[in-house]
Amino acid sequence: MKCGVIIFPGSNCDHDCYHVLKHVFNQNVEFIWHKEADLKGFDIIVLPGGFSYGDYLRTGAIARFSPVMNAVIDFANNGGLVLGICNGFQILCEAGLLPGALMRNQSLRFVCKFVNLRVENHDSAFTNDCTENEVLNIPVAHAEGLYYTDRETLDRLNKNNQVLFRYCSNSGELTDEANPNGSLENIAGIMNAEGNVMGMMPHPDRSYEELLTSADGAKIFQSVLNMVQSN
Repeated sequence: MKCGVIIFPGSNCDHDCYHVLKHVFNQNVEFIWHKEADLKGFDIIVLPGGFSYGDYLRTGAIARFSPVMNAVIDFANNGGLVLGICNGFQILCEAGLLPGALMRNQSLRFVCKFVNLRVENHDSAFTNDCTENEVLNIPVAHAEGLYYTDRETLDRLNKNNQVLFRYCSNSGELTDEANPNGSLENIAGIMNAEGNVMGMMPHPDRSYEELLTSADGAKIFQSVLNMVQSN
């Protein structure tokens, strides 16, 4: 199995993703510079968190035009598994691989803390190691994490079980207090209709072992690896 972690100018979680895949899950991992145009041979592509191109214009807006993104789009359209974390989620939305947009937090403040996520769909390439309605404890770190889309798209996401995670309380309740950024319907992570592209604002790459307070993020990576190994 071969995993690729893309590096954009301004990425700052690329080594976190590399570490968890390489040293925790013992996978073959390579960094991919944003000017690369060929992703042949890879099974999984990760777009990490950070501040690609300094978040000028808006988050992900410039990174979307990096040469590598044409390859990512082709990779996804051919069924390859793509995981976007935080800034990676923003880039996937800008590239049209995921619907909706990430906007400024409702508080207009940068939020960095552990949050609870309720698993809304445990039967996906990204959540198959989770259980139904399981509550995960995973950190967020963003200023523009408010997920928003139009009503028609939202209805479609819900109908097709494309919403994977929602911000919740310790007991799994969807409350305003549990929502760190004001996201529509507490949405924290979604996937595309085909089920091979996922974006989430929380950082599983910062919560993969108990030393980091929580190991719940490991379930996300394990799920993706399970999916590839089963094919």
